[in-house]
Amino acid sequence: MQTLLLFGLAGFLAQLVDGSLGMAFGVTATTTLVAAGTVPAVASAAVHLAEVGTSLASGISHWKFRNIDWRTVGILALPGALGAVLGAYVLTSLSTESASVWITTILLVLGLYVLIRFAFLKLGKLITTRRPGARMLAPLGLVAGFVDASGGGGWGPVATTTLLSSGRLEPRKVVGSVDTSEFIVALAASLGFLFALSDEHDLNYTVVAGLMIGGIIAAPLAAWLVRRLPPRILGAAAGGLIVFTNARTLLKEFEAGDTLTTVVLTAIGVLWATGLAAAIRSVREEKRINELAGESDADPERQPAS
Repeated sequence: MQTLLLFGLAGFLAQLVDGSLGMAFGVTATTTLVAAGTVPAVASAAVHLAEVGTSLASGISHWKFRNIDWRTVGILALPGALGAVLGAYVLTSLSTESASVWITTILLVLGLYVLIRFAFLKLGKLITTRRPGARMLAPLGLVAGFVDASGGGGWGPVATTTLLSSGRLEPRKVVGSVDTSEFIVALAASLGFLFALSDEHDLNYTVVAGLMIGGIIAAPLAAWLVRRLPPRILGAAAGGLIVFTNARTLLKEFEAGDTLTTVVLTAIGVLWATGLAAAIRSVREEKRINELAGESDADPERQPAS
């Protein structure tokens, strides 16, 4: 029961981040499992099994709030599923030591990207009415699905970020569409892992159930928050935590000395704090500009199209 409650909380927080930003459930949840000593392939398999339930709940919630572009979902999901199956087989074929370094490094890079993007970079805006086409979505889904399964996360950071920066879809519909298509990707990755994992790699279904239940509970709240919560602050906070946790894991993996560990983690802590401060300043500045322009919503990115 304690394990169920603990990972239920982890799933709730991970889905709260993912459903609001369109990214980071896998990155956040896999980071938690790997930090707890779970074998990387098993951690990614458990997270993707949980995501089958959480992404379905998230998709339904986004559908109710009209945050989905179904054409984008249809084109993005199938290549994503293929990439996820390939990624699952690649991760399970690596040795435990190599897989640990691989997955932790990917999680660290993705966490750093999330932190920098939401703390320091200008977020994507709707700049054209032209929707993304198959030439863009199919390769994007394939790459994002592969990174997601082989790295324990990455569907959102790769797919959401690319679509936001393209400016071809409203940000709230980017988040909703990516979260909804993730159901197919998570299902394909789960099947790939179930076939590829050996008998010695047993899944802890209590952990899977905890992540799934917590994520399902958080999905409706996250779909509502995508219209209300400043994504900069949430993204900077989640990204910093992911970077800090995976950096510590890598330092332990390479048996770094106490002095080096302290210096690196302190530097990350300073970057994290700086990022949060920058995110808060940006949110306040954006709110001030919007008020001067006579707009009621503090975050123009989440305003529905007229």
